Amino acid sequence: MTHMEEVRALRADAQVHYNCFQSVLIPFADQLGLSREQAYALGAHFGSGMRHGATCGALSGALMVLGGLGYGEKEALELIRVFRQAHGSTQCATLLKDSHDRGEARKDHCDGLVFEMIQALCALENTQ
Repeated sequence: MTHMEEVRALRADAQVHYNCFQSVLIPFADQLGLSREQAYALGAHFGSGMRHGATCGALSGALMVLGGLGYGEKEALELIRVFRQAHGSTQCATLLKDSHDRGEARKDHCDGLVFEMIQALCALENTQ
């Protein structure tokens, strides 16, 4: 199963809530030397912008994956730059307000950000 297939399955699972951070981290758990359960626990408090509307969980999860895979500051700063350019902010509360103002459902909005971060990580892996 590819990372994207795995994240799509996680986001579709109605039995368990995977926050955005967990949804990005879990597909890379094996590569990071973590079990799925460890990745789930590690990400428990990073959803909803660290539970208080701060940095987007999908972005935070992608940054953790980058670090775990050995990428440096250059790749991290580029990921943040591209994210900010595409969305105008990195803050969960702002991103959610903007999506609400556009009439977009919260789950659809968050799924889109998660999928975007998985694609960015996979693109980096494919350039090595």
